Amino acid sequence: MSLDDEHKRRRPVPPGDSADTDGPNRPRIGRQLLIWVVAIGAGLVGLLLYQSLSRPAERRITPGELHELLKAGQVARMRIEGVKVHGVCKSPPEAPMTFWVGLTQGYIDEHMDDWVAALPQDGLEVKTPGFMPMLLLQIAPILLLFVLMIYLFNRQMRVANPRDGIMPFVGSSTSHARKERPLVTFDDVAGVDEAKEEVQEIVEFLKNPEKFQRVGGRIPRGVLLVGAPGTGKTLLAKAIAGEADVPFLSLCGSDFVELFVGVGAARVRDLFRKARQSQPSIIFLDEIDAVGRKRGTGLGGGHDEREQTLNAILSEMDGFSRDEGVIVIAASNRPDVLDPALLRPGRFDREIVVDMPDLTGREEILQVHGRAVRLAPQVALGEIARGTPGFTGADLEALVNEAAIQAASRGRDAVTMEELEEARDKVRFGRQKKRSRVMTEEDRKMTAYHEAGHALVGTMLEHTDPIHKVSIIARGMAKGLTWSLPEDDRELETKSKLEDEIAMALGGRAAEAEVFSDISSGASSDLRKVTEIARAMIKQFAMSESLGQRTFGQKEELVFLGREISEQRDYSEEMAAAIDHEIKALVDRAYDRAKELVGTHRTKLDEIVDALLERETIDGDELRAILRQTETQPALGGI
Repeated sequence: MSLDDEHKRRRPVPPGDSADTDGPNRPRIGRQLLIWVVAIGAGLVGLLLYQSLSRPAERRITPGELHELLKAGQVARMRIEGVKVHGVCKSPPEAPMTFWVGLTQGYIDEHMDDWVAALPQDGLEVKTPGFMPMLLLQIAPILLLFVLMIYLFNRQMRVANPRDGIMPFVGSSTSHARKERPLVTFDDVAGVDEAKEEVQEIVEFLKNPEKFQRVGGRIPRGVLLVGAPGTGKTLLAKAIAGEADVPFLSLCGSDFVELFVGVGAARVRDLFRKARQSQPSIIFLDEIDAVGRKRGTGLGGGHDEREQTLNAILSEMDGFSRDEGVIVIAASNRPDVLDPALLRPGRFDREIVVDMPDLTGREEILQVHGRAVRLAPQVALGEIARGTPGFTGADLEALVNEAAIQAASRGRDAVTMEELEEARDKVRFGRQKKRSRVMTEEDRKMTAYHEAGHALVGTMLEHTDPIHKVSIIARGMAKGLTWSLPEDDRELETKSKLEDEIAMALGGRAAEAEVFSDISSGASSDLRKVTEIARAMIKQFAMSESLGQRTFGQKEELVFLGREISEQRDYSEEMAAAIDHEIKALVDRAYDRAKELVGTHRTKLDEIVDALLERETIDGDELRAILRQTETQPALGGI
């Protein structure tokens, strides 16, 4: 049990505010009502069954048969109950037959005199059923069904919102909000040094507000953390509260949207009321784009539950009430779809970008997560950081955790570089599939030549990244992989490098064509990558001399969907044909370069394939050692 849980367990519960839905202070009216209804219903059903079983077996007859029996004098007595006529025949005496017939009230009134004349004295009895029994028999099933529906509906609402019961918009609306005092500090946040510097002012204000109020300064009311998923936005918000030692109330944007209209707005008001009671405090709204999208973009118009929630947030942040002790921090992956009213000064007037970690940041993140596991002395986290470009903080945490699991499974006392590298490959490409995807010898050989073509062309070219590993072990959806790692983090890509990347991606297909005089479907992902790079070079980066220095096409998106839908063409059909021609020419030139390198160094290609077929995986040093065994070629300047 954590310290927070122990504190909650020992905290006295105020009268009328039971912390447990089914606690002793909360009446269980719904459950008791259900028990009574079920008992009464069972009694009625039992009474009906008793009455039906206590009566002798009756045979149903038609009105014509009744007239025949009366005409023959075989009816001893008859009893009329509503529109049913029950009777008993005279013979046979040892087992008189009982019968019943259903008639209309008009039919009974019409033949009443005839029946009186045909029956013995006192042989006809007319019984009028009581009003209450008939009423109960008619409405009891409907009443039972209605009460059962109310109970089930109430129970479902209690599951969704335990404190609010059947009407979740009545009473406390922040049972979903998590109030805590985080123990996370800036020492636990790595790789986002610039973001930590920007939020340092908030920590100073929460610690010492008089310092700013003395000179008339006003701290930003809201801070919007923007970044890709997994970059540490939530962790940074918790670290702010942990450094300032203030209450931290967190709620996800989707928690505001419920079935009933007005629930979201009520929860917003209650959340801010709860924050005011414990100010200075921090409200953290995760995934705020769930309720903060631009208004008027919904399919059903502009007046919906999400927009009412957004209006409540806008009013609470900078409306009629001003709470200098409450700071709102929100996180979003899509700031471009947020309503402009949220981003104006006075609300979320400070936007902090939480970037993807660079090489130094990744190493720091690995060191933070490495504190929780036992690392072997020879582990070099710098090498792992260099081999994880594009990894977020969440990816690196998963990497360390996966390495610890593998080390424990192998019976080791500490995590070694072997587990860390295997965990890195698993997080990026997926688990090895040596048994579930067994390839034939022919497919295995073609895969080896395909990956060897990538490795050979990538090593020969000048502007490609160094090859880190080549493998023919299936991972994820790929039958093999050739992995190159950059020597440092780059923000810009040159035309020469992009052209070399296209040639390297086409090296696998060039090797297949050279060796087998045929091509396979294994290059599908390579072709998608080639097409994407070539199209971006021509249309977005203006890397075509014949088309000039301009871009082509504008992206269109539906804001309420939050994703790209189509491209708005701002060029003619003739220009579209010219663009297609340039893309084709660019890819063809790269493919010709790849075929030339593969054909020139066919012997080296075969040696790489032999090593792959023998060991299944070779690293970059082994690859370069194979290529250095012959005399130095002019094309091998990149080795």
